[in-house]
Amino acid sequence: MSALARRTPDGPPPAPAVQRIRLRYTKRGRLRFTSHRDFQRALERALRRSAVPMAYSAGFTPHPKISFMNAAPTGAASEAEYVELALAERREPELLRKQLDESLPPGLDVIDAVEAVGKDFMERLQASVWLLRLDGVESDAARNAVAAFLAADEVEVSRQTKNGLRTFDARGAVISLEVVDPQVDAGVLGLPESTTDIPAGRACAILRLVVRHATPAVRPDDVLSGLRATADLALPVPAGVTRLAQGPLDEETGAVTDPFASDRDAATALPSEAAEPQNA
Repeated sequence: MSALARRTPDGPPPAPAVQRIRLRYTKRGRLRFTSHRDFQRALERALRRSAVPMAYSAGFTPHPKISFMNAAPTGAASEAEYVELALAERREPELLRKQLDESLPPGLDVIDAVEAVGKDFMERLQASVWLLRLDGVESDAARNAVAAFLAADEVEVSRQTKNGLRTFDARGAVISLEVVDPQVDAGVLGLPESTTDIPAGRACAILRLVVRHATPAVRPDDVLSGLRATADLALPVPAGVTRLAQGPLDEETGAVTDPFASDRDAATALPSEAAEPQNA
């Protein structure tokens, strides 16, 4: 037993991480049904195909250092998923983004990349913006249900978790919830899966939801359950759910802002700061 306790992995230790890159990626179309595990496997294959110099953990089973951030539920589309990579050699973020995007299937699209600054990224993801498409629901019925939901001090919903059935308040985390014009909203958002494909004469309400990240997490399905509980809003078909953004929450305006902003600001500041001693 003492000999086993002293065992160490053969060979030299893995190269240390010298750079961290944060990526924003999407889940679109049919690939919204991919699970977090599915994307993890697809990303690791893309990293190998692109020859990205990943930093690896130590031990007998080294694995690439990849951190996933607040993934959307399976079945939900998303324009704002985030992952962080630790690299053993430095790479230009935009070049790395293009390489990975070309190696991933259409629908899993890497749309932004920055060099990571600080270790507080999860703390920046304070809220999410969601678009909920309710086919078969009249806009007036949706407005009445939204008004009833927002008027309630507390809306209890239940969800099955790995630890059993859990009951919690779905109202407290909701910052805003409104029915939006699908034609106007689609033009502003420019979503790949546009709401402009609603056939004329068919009932279809579009909700825009801003929800604070809390524990337990309040998901769009929980808010829909709350609408059913407070106003008996029944959905004839499952809702189409898309996350539009997640990031820091502006408490005054209720807006969700860019979580990469401080990373970009730091990257912009570095050249000027380095030049200051030469000008002195």
